[in-house]
Amino acid sequence: MSHEKPCRACTDFKTWAKSQKKAFESEKHESEKKGPPMNHTAKRKDCPLDKDELGTNTWSLLHTMAAYYPDKPSEEQKSDMRKFLYIFSKFYPCYVCAQDLQEQMKSYPPQTDSQKMLSQWLCNVHNVVNQKLGKPEFDCKLVEQRWRDGWLDGSCD
Repeated sequence: MSHEKPCRACTDFKTWAKSQKKAFESEKHESEKKGPPMNHTAKRKDCPLDKDELGTNTWSLLHTMAAYYPDKPSEEQKSDMRKFLYIFSKFYPCYVCAQDLQEQMKSYPPQTDSQKMLSQWLCNVHNVVNQKLGKPEFDCKLVEQRWRDGWLDGSCD
């Protein structure tokens, strides 16, 4: 899939901002004719998510969903969660990330038989992504503390 201009959801903010610099520079002269240029150095908090922000928020949502998934899901719940994950991977805004998740699920399908299985499956999938990005892996033994119960030291209370 090719896109004419970079997609914010597929690019971290700094890379996206650099790609926009040329367009900004060419428009700068026009805007100076109309008044002082806008300050583009500070990023607003209500901007569209870039790839990193989207990823962080998405992982948070998925891990939290897995943390609250039933311990003993019905067959319908198991099926619905599998369908959700496959459909989710088709519509994820970062198409490179979406394709990567789809490939991962071909070789390592979602494990939806219990809350623990789903949480561990998701943690392992996340760690594969972390490896590809050169980020540290998360200790999957800690998913319940991180996403449901809070840390044992009480720092989330």
